[in-house]
Amino acid sequence: MASKFQAPRGTFDILPEQARARRRLERAAAEVFGRAGYEPIATPVFEDTDLFERGVGKSTDIVRKEMFTFEDKGGRSLTLRPEGTASVCRAYLEHGMQKLAQPVKLHYLGPFFRHERPQAGRYRQFHQLGAECIGSDSPLADAEVIMLLSDLLGELGVPGVELRLGSLGSFEARRTYLEDLKAHLHAHEGELSKDVRERIDINPLRAFDSDHEGTRGVMGSAPTIVERLEGEDADHFAEVRALLDASGIAYVIDPTLVRGLDYYTRTIFSFVCDRLGAQSEIGGGGRYDGLIEQLGGQTTPAVGFAAGIERILLALDEEVAGEGRDAFVAVADPEQRQRAMALVAELRHAGASVELDLAGRSFKSQLKHANRIGARRVLILEADGSAQLRDMESGEQRAVDPGNLVGEMTGEA
Repeated sequence: MASKFQAPRGTFDILPEQARARRRLERAAAEVFGRAGYEPIATPVFEDTDLFERGVGKSTDIVRKEMFTFEDKGGRSLTLRPEGTASVCRAYLEHGMQKLAQPVKLHYLGPFFRHERPQAGRYRQFHQLGAECIGSDSPLADAEVIMLLSDLLGELGVPGVELRLGSLGSFEARRTYLEDLKAHLHAHEGELSKDVRERIDINPLRAFDSDHEGTRGVMGSAPTIVERLEGEDADHFAEVRALLDASGIAYVIDPTLVRGLDYYTRTIFSFVCDRLGAQSEIGGGGRYDGLIEQLGGQTTPAVGFAAGIERILLALDEEVAGEGRDAFVAVADPEQRQRAMALVAELRHAGASVELDLAGRSFKSQLKHANRIGARRVLILEADGSAQLRDMESGEQRAVDPGNLVGEMTGEA
């Protein structure tokens, strides 16, 4: 009988068969990040609301429409984290990481929350993994974080992936460009969507992301910042491209690429997957040289990315088989249960994956269950104190020394 309770809309349960695929992804990420010297960090699920208003930007859709914000019993405004970078930067400042050798290289994984329309691979509670390189303005740092995500997607075997690369220039260089973009949008205001019209003066770059037909037509003739890069901004973007070329990482330059967060500067990038339809991004990020200063710290260059775990798994669309068990301990007589439990404890302490029957099955049903869970061997404890070891693949069975069962199972007989 089904329960009347269900997971809230936009959330989901992770069942054992789904958890296996996630575990494979998480292990691969930890391996890729670890090889590059990125250390794990975990931040709270909720933060002061002001962190995201200042860090992400009040004009963004995330802050304007999507944050889960509430007041705690002390009257403080708290928000379930909608993204990871602001929290990592807050931790960097709070714990004095600026005093460490720079750059500080960190990676994270966990749940995040946005109040948006649930759809395939996009939920109100979702999971991301990400990496941040804080304290270096070198194009090498940009190229390295791009390489990390490229390597991870490659090792997982995600098909149909394309890297799109762009640049937003520095904050100073962007000011002149944004005035020109605003002028272009105002000149075609009647053709724009209501949402874009309302944000012309506070966040005109978001017009490039619009799905509105009229807006898309206007943006087809809009000026782009990539074509206007000059000086250090142009040199930085050229060096990032040269480093990616040297690393054998293919990309396409997308002059219309923007990000949904206000803190990005210079390099931005997006990995898209043709298996995911219109909402094709699987992960992305860029440089955010002004964020730590916005949060009260010194001017500190940084670059990073985040990737959606559900998006990656949707693109992979694969089942990961269970790992099976080294052994199953079966009893021919219920009186042998204490002996079985003691043996299981010893075997587990010796590093073996071992199960025993917890449901009172008959001996025959125990063997069926051992096969069901993928046990490679079954250790049968007989009523007279003797023991048999059965190889489940070959079906061969032999008597073993009841005084050295752990040794028989671990190869130390």
